[in-house]
Amino acid sequence: MVITESSVRAALASVMDPEIPAISIVDLGIVERVAIAGESVEIDLLPTFSGCPALDAIKDDVERAARAAAPGTKVVVRFVLSPAWTTDRMTDQGRAALGSFGIAPPLLRVGRKPACPYCGSTRTHEESAFGPTLCRTIRYCDECKNPFEGFKTKA
Repeated sequence: MVITESSVRAALASVMDPEIPAISIVDLGIVERVAIAGESVEIDLLPTFSGCPALDAIKDDVERAARAAAPGTKVVVRFVLSPAWTTDRMTDQGRAALGSFGIAPPLLRVGRKPACPYCGSTRTHEESAFGPTLCRTIRYCDECKNPFEGFKTKA
């Protein structure tokens, strides 16, 4: 069996974020590097936020997926801080997945307000900068009156 970077990346696309199971780590944009070196696979991941409690779970899931894609090889997974992860790394599919999960995706342009994932209105405001995880806020829609989470923009 020939192990390729693309086959390992395809396996990583099935690894879902443990805190937001609607989005894969590939669509989240945290897979920085996959390298095949002899009998080993090296994977560098970018944490979305320092101290994210999901990092151990992500690492375990990545190791499991890489071992399935590259049986018999040594798998090395590490978190790197350079380049810094930003929300610009998120794919369009990832942004759509967040919306379908009820979380407003991060903004692409400064000065805009996140649209409500329920009714689409941009008549929204932030209720709290502190959401259920470090990467999310609590927002409120002034149109449909629903609270919702927003993914923090990190540039």
